[in-house]
Amino acid sequence: MTTDPTDPCRLSARELAAAVRARTVSAREVLDAHFARIDAVNPAVNAVVTQVREQAYAAAARADELTAATPAAELPPLHGVPMTHKDTHATAGIRTTSGSPVFAEHVPGHDDLIVARFTAAGVISTGKNNVPEFAAGSHSFNEVFGTTHNPWALDRSAGGSSGGAAAAIASRIQPLGDGSDMGGSLRNPAAFCGIAGFRPSAGVVPSAPAGNAWEWLGRSGPLARSVDDLALAMSVLAGPDPRIPLDCPAPRTGFRALAAEDPPDPGARPLAGVRIGLSADFGLGVPVEPEIVEVLVAQARVFEELGAVVEEAVPDLRDADEVFDVTRAFDMAVNLREVVAEHRELVKPEIVWNVEKGLALTAEQLMDAALARTRLHEAVRAFFGRWDVLLTPTSQVLPFPSAERWPRTVAGMPMQTYVEWMRSASLISATGCPAVSVPGGFSPGGLPVGLQLVAAHGRDVELLRTARAYDHATRHADAAPRL
Repeated sequence: MTTDPTDPCRLSARELAAAVRARTVSAREVLDAHFARIDAVNPAVNAVVTQVREQAYAAAARADELTAATPAAELPPLHGVPMTHKDTHATAGIRTTSGSPVFAEHVPGHDDLIVARFTAAGVISTGKNNVPEFAAGSHSFNEVFGTTHNPWALDRSAGGSSGGAAAAIASRIQPLGDGSDMGGSLRNPAAFCGIAGFRPSAGVVPSAPAGNAWEWLGRSGPLARSVDDLALAMSVLAGPDPRIPLDCPAPRTGFRALAAEDPPDPGARPLAGVRIGLSADFGLGVPVEPEIVEVLVAQARVFEELGAVVEEAVPDLRDADEVFDVTRAFDMAVNLREVVAEHRELVKPEIVWNVEKGLALTAEQLMDAALARTRLHEAVRAFFGRWDVLLTPTSQVLPFPSAERWPRTVAGMPMQTYVEWMRSASLISATGCPAVSVPGGFSPGGLPVGLQLVAAHGRDVELLRTARAYDHATRHADAAPRL
C-alpha cells in the first residue's frame, strides 16, 4: 500500500466525496486511482470480477461537468465515489451472474434499489465483485470466477457472501460497498477482512424488487472501513419503497443526523449510561475459537473505558436455530426451486440440499417455527428492556483456508452443514434485530477479528452511534494489509 497521504485510495468515502466537491481532485482522477489499484492488487485477491471502464469514465466525465456547474453544497453526498457492486445485485447494463454458471452471461435491464440509491447519491459504478453462488454460504467462491482471497492472508477466505466487496474495501480498491445478509453475509466478511458491515432492521433498506415482497430474514446494507462511512451510506440508503410492504422503523433523517455529528471524543466517555450485555457463547454453548474470545474480552474493556456498563448477559436464544433454519430453507426454496429443478447439474450441492430442505417442510414445521419466532421475539424484547446493546463475536472462526468449502470443525466441535459454523451470526439474524460488525483488532497470528453489536429492532441509529464511539477509540481499520 502506498504511503502517499494524497492517494485517493487511502481516503474514506466521506473524505473522497469532500475532495471531489472541493475540486482538489476530479472524479476522473479518482477513477484513475481506483482502476490502477484494481490492476495492482486484484490479481492476488480476485475481488473484482467484472469491470466497465468505458461506462465508468463516461460517468466520471458527467460528474466533473456537474462539479464545475454546481455549488459544492448542492452536490450529492457520494459525488464521484467509485464502487463495484455485489454480483447478486442487479445492475442495469452490467453483467450480473450471482456467481452461477446458470447466469454467467446475464445482463439485467434494471438496478436493484440499493444500487439505484447509491447511484442517485453520486456513486460511479465500475463493475461487480465476487460472491458465493447465489450468495449461499460465507465463503466467496464459484465456478464462474473462482475464489476471492483475504487481503490479510491470501491463502485464507475473505468470507461471504459479500466477500468480494469486503476484500475490495480492505484492499483499498474502494472505500464503500453494497452487500446483503441472511445468515451473516455482511457481518462475516467484514470480520474476516477487518472492516465494518451493517445489517439494518427489516424495512430500513428494502430489498427491491423482490420475488417474495414479505421476506424478512435477508437484508441489504453497506460495508466500509469505518462506522462513519456506514452512517453516511445509510443516510442515502434508508427509506421505504412501495414495492416492499414492510415499515421502515429507522428513517433516513436519523442516519443523516448521525453522519453530521462531530466525531466522539473518547476521553469524554461518549458511552456513559449505555448498558451492554456481553456473551461469548450466546448462552447456548456455541463454539468459538479461543483467539476470538480473547479479543472479545479484551475489547469489552474498551467499551467500559468509554463509559459503558458491560456485564455478562444474553437473551434467551433457544428458539433462534429453529426460526433461522426453517425460514432460510423456506426462502431458499421460494427463490431457487425453479433454478434447481431446471439446472440441478450446474448448481452447487449445498444449494440443492438447502432447496430440498425447504421443499420438504411440513405445515407442522412452519407452524412450530411461527410459534418459536414469537417466543424468540418476547425473549429479545425482554432483554432489550434491560440492556441497550448485546456484544458478541461476529464469527466463530478466524479466516479459514480458502481451499476449503467451509470449516468442518470449530474449536474442536464437528460442523454438520455449510451454515452451522455461522451460528454466531445466524442466531442474531433470527431475532430480526439490527447488527453491526466492527473491527476488533487481530489475532496473535495477525488475522482480523470482528465484534458484533446488536440492538433492538428499529434502534439502528443508536446502535451505529455506539459502534462509532468504539471505532473512533480504536481505529483498527486504519491498518492496511500489505499487498
